[in-house]
Amino acid sequence: MINCAIAGLGRWGRALVEASRAGGRLHIVRAVETELERARDFCKAHGIALTDSFDSVMEDDAIKAVLLATPHSLHHDQVIAAASHGKQVFCEKPLALRRDDAARMFEACRKANVVLAVGHNRRFWPSMRSLRDIVANGELGTILHVEGHNSNENSNIITTGWRLSPEESPGGGLTGAGLHVLDAFISLLGPSSQVYARLHRREIGPPPLDAALLAIDFASGVTGTLATVRATPFYWRVHVFGTLGSVEVLDDVTTVIRKSGHAPETVLRPPIDVLAAELDAFADAVEAKQLFPVVKAEVLATLAAFEAALRSMVTGQPEPCHGA
Repeated sequence: MINCAIAGLGRWGRALVEASRAGGRLHIVRAVETELERARDFCKAHGIALTDSFDSVMEDDAIKAVLLATPHSLHHDQVIAAASHGKQVFCEKPLALRRDDAARMFEACRKANVVLAVGHNRRFWPSMRSLRDIVANGELGTILHVEGHNSNENSNIITTGWRLSPEESPGGGLTGAGLHVLDAFISLLGPSSQVYARLHRREIGPPPLDAALLAIDFASGVTGTLATVRATPFYWRVHVFGTLGSVEVLDDVTTVIRKSGHAPETVLRPPIDVLAAELDAFADAVEAKQLFPVVKAEVLATLAAFEAALRSMVTGQPEPCHGA
């Protein structure tokens, strides 16, 4: 059992607490939250000591790891602080809003010999694991193109707070839902070299009515397109096209395989508790059983493409992915 603290008890922080209970290997005993009254009943129900002082948690030698579900702009200083106190770190995505900030976080954790795990939870979907295996084993032949979409309607539900701030969540839906797809692309195909992006706003909101569109060139020669619409119901699609066939993932368990001369085959895989699996992988990394599957190079490549997309939304021109 690994004694942990969690910083941030909004919707996602609470989901991580519940997932840690399901997994059973992380014992969250302290929580940091600026809005104490909002979190008091939740912490009492889960037997978690509540504080508004991040520093006090850092000074607590009984805390071996910290989970961060805080505003993105806080991640840099919080990760650096955790590393300096020898705490293992799990940080919700995005790790940072700038690639170079993320690189500094990884370096601080390397020097402190602690884990830095980034919570790209869609990596743990059974369907996405299967897709990565299919691409890696060459079953699709030469990969030519990838398409993706993620919308989740959260902007219709969450109408206040930092997640709607352009400073914390730039690029419309790209920082939230869209980044899951961008990470999926990088995990499948490697780094991108150039991004041409557009953010089209119908209404500022709340809820904001906008669509983010990306055309991506990968260093491998593959092309890609990505879209996210914040105010429409949940929809996920990652579709990889190769010379021998294509595979499309539609949710956490559904994969559609298409090959020439054959009818499309829909494969349904057993569902899992994705967040519990993600935290279990973090526990494995902390206990040196295996590396956390979201590796540094892929996190940095994703953020390089993310930054290029944000620049392109401003300039209206294709932008290179620096440092990918």
